[in-house]
Amino acid sequence: MINLIGTYECKADAKGRVMFSSALKKQLQPILNEGFVVKRAVFQPCLELYSMEEWNLLMAKLNKLNKFKKKNNDFIRRFTAGVKIVEFDAVGRILIPKDLCEMAGIKKQVVLSSAVNIIEIWDKERYEKAINDATEDFADLAEEVMGNTDFDELS
Repeated sequence: MINLIGTYECKADAKGRVMFSSALKKQLQPILNEGFVVKRAVFQPCLELYSMEEWNLLMAKLNKLNKFKKKNNDFIRRFTAGVKIVEFDAVGRILIPKDLCEMAGIKKQVVLSSAVNIIEIWDKERYEKAINDATEDFADLAEEVMGNTDFDELS
Protein backbone atom coordinates (compact mmCIF):
# COMPACT_ATOMS: atom_id res chain seq x y z
CA MET A 1 0.00 0.00 0.00
CA ILE A 2 1.24 3.44 -0.88
CA ASN A 3 0.42 6.66 1.00
CA LEU A 4 0.53 9.64 -1.32
CA ILE A 5 1.08 13.24 -0.29
CA GLY A 6 0.26 16.51 -1.98
CA THR A 7 -1.93 18.46 -4.36
CA TYR A 8 -0.48 19.39 -7.74
CA GLU A 9 -1.67 21.59 -10.56
CA CYS A 10 -0.89 20.57 -14.12
CA LYS A 11 -2.28 20.77 -17.63
CA ALA A 12 -4.10 18.39 -19.92
CA ASP A 13 -3.53 18.64 -23.66
CA ALA A 14 -6.24 18.35 -26.34
CA LYS A 15 -5.85 14.56 -26.45
CA GLY A 16 -6.38 14.18 -22.68
CA ARG A 17 -2.76 13.56 -21.77
CA VAL A 18 -1.91 14.79 -18.29
CA MET A 19 1.68 15.45 -17.26
CA PHE A 20 2.39 14.49 -13.66
CA SER A 21 4.66 16.66 -11.52
CA SER A 22 8.09 15.27 -10.76
CA ALA A 23 7.27 15.25 -7.01
CA LEU A 24 4.25 13.01 -7.58
CA LYS A 25 6.08 10.77 -10.06
CA LYS A 26 8.83 10.32 -7.47
CA GLN A 27 6.26 9.03 -4.96
CA LEU A 28 4.86 6.67 -7.60
CA GLN A 29 8.27 5.44 -8.76
CA PRO A 30 8.15 2.09 -6.88
CA ILE A 31 4.90 1.14 -8.65
CA LEU A 32 5.21 3.03 -11.94
CA ASN A 33 5.66 -0.10 -14.05
CA GLU A 34 2.64 -1.93 -12.58
CA GLY A 35 0.10 0.19 -14.44
CA PHE A 36 -2.88 2.09 -13.10
CA VAL A 37 -6.65 2.11 -13.29
CA VAL A 38 -8.68 5.28 -13.78
CA LYS A 39 -12.39 5.44 -12.97
CA ARG A 40 -15.21 7.80 -12.14
CA ALA A 41 -15.41 8.83 -8.51
CA VAL A 42 -18.48 7.73 -6.59
CA PHE A 43 -19.24 10.95 -4.68
CA GLN A 44 -17.55 13.76 -6.63
CA PRO A 45 -17.35 14.94 -10.26
CA CYS A 46 -13.76 13.81 -10.62
CA LEU A 47 -11.71 10.74 -11.54
CA GLU A 48 -9.75 8.39 -9.32
CA LEU A 49 -6.41 6.86 -10.22
CA TYR A 50 -5.56 3.56 -8.51
CA SER A 51 -2.29 1.69 -8.64
CA MET A 52 -2.85 -1.81 -9.97
CA GLU A 53 -2.09 -3.18 -6.49
CA GLU A 54 -4.74 -0.97 -4.85
CA TRP A 55 -7.23 -1.80 -7.59
CA ASN A 56 -6.69 -5.54 -7.14
CA LEU A 57 -7.22 -5.23 -3.37
CA LEU A 58 -10.48 -3.37 -3.99
CA MET A 59 -11.62 -5.90 -6.60
CA ALA A 60 -10.92 -8.74 -4.14
CA LYS A 61 -13.32 -7.08 -1.70
CA LEU A 62 -15.97 -6.58 -4.40
CA ASN A 63 -15.56 -10.19 -5.46
CA LYS A 64 -16.72 -11.28 -2.00
CA LEU A 65 -20.13 -9.69 -2.56
CA ASN A 66 -22.96 -12.14 -3.16
CA LYS A 67 -23.67 -11.82 -6.87
CA PHE A 68 -27.10 -13.43 -6.43
CA LYS A 69 -28.27 -10.16 -4.86
CA LYS A 70 -29.38 -7.68 -7.50
CA LYS A 71 -28.17 -4.65 -5.52
CA ASN A 72 -24.65 -6.10 -5.38
CA ASN A 73 -24.60 -6.71 -9.14
CA ASP A 74 -25.98 -3.23 -9.81
CA PHE A 75 -23.35 -1.70 -7.56
CA ILE A 76 -20.47 -3.61 -9.18
CA ARG A 77 -21.67 -2.67 -12.67
CA ARG A 78 -22.01 1.02 -11.78
CA PHE A 79 -18.76 1.13 -9.78
CA THR A 80 -16.73 -0.36 -12.63
CA ALA A 81 -18.48 1.54 -15.46
CA GLY A 82 -15.93 3.28 -17.67
CA VAL A 83 -12.91 1.81 -15.86
CA LYS A 84 -9.75 1.94 -17.96
CA ILE A 85 -6.18 0.75 -17.54
CA VAL A 86 -3.65 3.54 -18.09
CA GLU A 87 0.13 3.65 -18.12
CA PHE A 88 2.68 6.42 -17.93
CA ASP A 89 4.38 7.23 -21.21
CA ALA A 90 8.11 7.93 -21.60
CA VAL A 91 7.74 11.58 -20.58
CA GLY A 92 5.56 10.98 -17.51
CA ARG A 93 2.04 11.50 -18.86
CA ILE A 94 -1.08 9.41 -18.67
CA LEU A 95 -3.76 9.46 -21.34
CA ILE A 96 -7.20 9.94 -19.84
CA PRO A 97 -9.85 8.52 -22.17
CA LYS A 98 -12.12 11.10 -23.77
CA ASP A 99 -15.32 9.79 -22.13
CA LEU A 100 -13.79 10.12 -18.67
CA CYS A 101 -12.42 13.60 -19.44
CA GLU A 102 -15.90 14.68 -20.48
CA MET A 103 -17.53 13.16 -17.40
CA ALA A 104 -15.08 14.97 -15.08
CA GLY A 105 -15.17 18.22 -17.08
CA ILE A 106 -11.41 18.08 -17.63
CA LYS A 107 -10.26 20.56 -20.23
CA LYS A 108 -6.87 22.22 -19.63
CA GLN A 109 -6.22 23.05 -15.99
CA VAL A 110 -6.06 19.92 -13.84
CA VAL A 111 -5.55 19.28 -10.14
CA LEU A 112 -4.04 15.98 -8.98
CA SER A 113 -4.91 15.53 -5.32
CA SER A 114 -3.68 12.69 -3.14
CA ALA A 115 -6.38 10.88 -1.22
CA VAL A 116 -4.27 8.54 0.92
CA ASN A 117 -3.70 5.63 -1.48
CA ILE A 118 -5.27 7.00 -4.67
CA ILE A 119 -5.05 10.18 -6.71
CA GLU A 120 -8.11 12.25 -7.49
CA ILE A 121 -7.99 13.91 -10.92
CA TRP A 122 -10.04 17.11 -11.05
CA ASP A 123 -10.82 19.92 -13.44
CA LYS A 124 -9.29 22.87 -11.55
CA GLU A 125 -12.51 24.93 -11.38
CA ARG A 126 -14.50 21.95 -10.07
CA TYR A 127 -11.79 21.20 -7.49
CA GLU A 128 -11.77 24.79 -6.20
CA LYS A 129 -15.57 24.77 -5.98
CA ALA A 130 -15.59 21.45 -4.10
CA ILE A 131 -12.97 22.70 -1.63
CA ASN A 132 -14.77 26.02 -1.12
CA ASP A 133 -18.16 24.33 -0.73
CA ALA A 134 -16.75 21.99 1.93
CA THR A 135 -14.94 24.72 3.91
CA GLU A 136 -17.94 25.79 5.98
CA ASP A 137 -18.83 22.27 7.04
CA PHE A 138 -15.31 20.91 7.48
CA ALA A 139 -15.08 21.48 11.23
CA ASP A 140 -18.37 19.65 11.80
CA LEU A 141 -17.33 16.90 9.38
CA ALA A 142 -13.96 16.46 11.11
CA GLU A 143 -15.62 16.19 14.48
CA GLU A 144 -18.20 13.69 13.21
CA VAL A 145 -15.70 11.48 11.34
CA MET A 146 -12.67 11.70 13.62
CA GLY A 147 -13.98 13.00 16.95
CA ASN A 148 -15.08 9.67 18.36
CA THR A 149 -12.23 7.64 16.91
CA ASP A 150 -9.89 5.88 19.27
CA PHE A 151 -6.73 5.82 17.18
CA ASP A 152 -5.23 3.05 19.32
CA GLU A 153 -8.02 0.74 18.08
CA LEU A 154 -7.17 1.49 14.45
CA SER A 155 -3.66 0.06 14.61
